[in-house]
Amino acid sequence: MPEYEHVDLNLLIQCVVDYAIFMLDPTGHVVSWNPGAQRIKGYRAEEIIGRHFSVFYPPQEVTAGKPDRELATATVEGRLEDEGWRVRKDGTRFWANVIITALYDEAGHLRGFGKVTRDMTERRTVERALDERGQLLAHLVQAQEMERRRIAWDVHDDTIQSMVAVGMRLQLLATKAPAEHADALLRLNETVNASIGRLRNLTFRLHPPGIDSDGMVQGLSSYLDQVVVGAGLTYELTHDLDAEPPSETAITIFRICQEALTNVRKHARASAVKVSLTSADQGVYVRVTDDGVGFAEQVDSQVKRGHFGLIEMRQRAEVAGGWWNIRSEPGSGASVEFWVPAVRREAP
Repeated sequence: MPEYEHVDLNLLIQCVVDYAIFMLDPTGHVVSWNPGAQRIKGYRAEEIIGRHFSVFYPPQEVTAGKPDRELATATVEGRLEDEGWRVRKDGTRFWANVIITALYDEAGHLRGFGKVTRDMTERRTVERALDERGQLLAHLVQAQEMERRRIAWDVHDDTIQSMVAVGMRLQLLATKAPAEHADALLRLNETVNASIGRLRNLTFRLHPPGIDSDGMVQGLSSYLDQVVVGAGLTYELTHDLDAEPPSETAITIFRICQEALTNVRKHARASAVKVSLTSADQGVYVRVTDDGVGFAEQVDSQVKRGHFGLIEMRQRAEVAGGWWNIRSEPGSGASVEFWVPAVRREAP
């Protein structure tokens, strides 16, 4: 018999680096680990063996019981194949093709599960960029920004200017009115000025200057200068980008960061915030962290209660074909992290 037929199967598994191949016991705990699993998921064997495989799933899927359902399905049907987001050791996600096979001994007793995982992020990102949904998303994002810009211009050129004229008229009337009415007119003028300030802030949030002409990083830097520093916080902005992302990607990233920074300013009671942008998996991975009071409540509970800022951030990332997550503990601040693809969509 040829020598190659005696090649040790374990040696073959240990030489595979493009697939995560490992074993689970009947309860779902990891009992073996190959180099491909370490490369894809980030854990060394000594870090992961003995832990439950649910650590590879996003928190909301763990809460929904998906890992246990998949094992149950594999037990009944003998095999399960699935595609979806999985979580690396560092908390980032990748799009995975997963096959779980139930392993039985000669007596028919379940001995565990074989699990094969392949990182499909790059292929999915390219396919999504070229399909009709990707093209539609690009047009939708651009249309939303054009509408925001139109509203901002209307508010600035019409409403604000009219209110400025009203304020000037009130000041003039206050100088000519009897003393008992002058104070009331001046207080009314202060109210008008405060409203003008809020409207100017609205126009800035609708269409901050810089992102169109100066690029995403400079646009974020300008926004941080005006909004975060203006709120008494310090900030640090770091970036390691291979290239300027496509326009719709840049806008999506900016809008999610904008909402995250608004939450920091309003709720975190923080003194500093950090924003980092990194090219990863043909996309951009972003983290917005603060040193505020943090929170203990699960994010899914906040979303169910109608926390629209969290809903908007998650929806923007997921509609773009990416993912979004927030992590926090009381007294330890919060970290918003997300990834969106950044493949240029060429016209047909």
